[in-house]
Amino acid sequence: MILGTLWMALSEIRRNAMRSFLTMLGIIIGVGSVIALVTIGDGTTASVKQSISSLGDNLLMVRPGAHRRGPSRSAASSFELADADAIRRDIAGAAAVAPSGSKQQLVVYGNQNWSTSVTGSTTDYFAVRGFEIDQGRLMNAADVKGGRPVCVLGATVAKELFGSGEALDESIRVGKLSCRVIGVLESKGAGTMGMDNDDTIILPLKTFQQRIVGNRDVSMIYVTVAADRSTSNVKMQIEALLRERRRIGPGAEDDFNVRDVAEIIEMVSSTTAMLTALLAAIAGVSLLVGGIGIMNIMLVSVTERTREIGIRLAIGARGRDVLLQFLIEAMVLSTLGGFIGVALGVTGGWAATNAMKVPLVVSPTIVAISFAFSAFIGVLFGFLPARKAANLDPIDALRHE
Repeated sequence: MILGTLWMALSEIRRNAMRSFLTMLGIIIGVGSVIALVTIGDGTTASVKQSISSLGDNLLMVRPGAHRRGPSRSAASSFELADADAIRRDIAGAAAVAPSGSKQQLVVYGNQNWSTSVTGSTTDYFAVRGFEIDQGRLMNAADVKGGRPVCVLGATVAKELFGSGEALDESIRVGKLSCRVIGVLESKGAGTMGMDNDDTIILPLKTFQQRIVGNRDVSMIYVTVAADRSTSNVKMQIEALLRERRRIGPGAEDDFNVRDVAEIIEMVSSTTAMLTALLAAIAGVSLLVGGIGIMNIMLVSVTERTREIGIRLAIGARGRDVLLQFLIEAMVLSTLGGFIGVALGVTGGWAATNAMKVPLVVSPTIVAISFAFSAFIGVLFGFLPARKAANLDPIDALRHE
């Protein structure tokens, strides 16, 4: 019985192929949009997480200035090298501490030049940021203590200045400073907000302070928390230590902020998840529109096939048989639309994430929910036309022209 009714439904859909396709279009667009948007949102979230994680593991970033939203920001003095030394000395959970400063500079080698971010720091900087050496060596304690004019290049800078040539032991000009290249870092790729982690040059902190910026300010302190210690506890200890060193009274606002990379990842993830859910909900409205389209066409179909329904009822078909027939037709339309929508959604998500250069993350749960909802839409909006057909009087139906 069910198979026969299903075959009749497929025959009816095939007989009006164009009308059936247009009826399914709302379902196709709805399912495809939901899956594509959720895929893009999940891929973007994964990309942002990966980018922020590239800053380092168990990382705290300590900056001068109160953390406030909006353009307002309290003025605060920069840190000193002694602040970083105090964190290293007094905070037991700090596995590595790297004071640093950075400035955009033009670097020149021969007739090649490139504008890049120049960072001055200590030997801990490479471990804190997860940089590995590809060629040559990293800065050592003697380079940092003596303020030697040496530098380590990121992969992008090395490529822009030297192409495929050898960079080691060559002299480049960073601003007004001439420094010798002692190493080239392994590529890390894109970082936060699409920034290139490899577009950088690292100098000894003393060299940077004396020869690049002309002061002793430290604009950032990176702190890696030991694996067996709580990041939140270490963060509170650092805040207490810096409040004491910067003579901030009880109840007064901090003139610095300590950010946990894990907290940043969680905040960004929750924000992107909310935006993805909002976009998916908006796209899901088209599923309801598609359901209304199915109901409209099924009502037209009932009117067109009134005599057929009357004949079936006259020769012994029961009302529930007619009800089942039209319900199955509606479900077949919505289910076929769901199948096509899933295929288009996954394909569209793949194309979009590939163009945006973010990971492809297809959620099986979203695919299953979207497809199931499309089938539910068929039952929900197909019921009214099916009940209308089942309640027809056989005599009136046979008289219908």
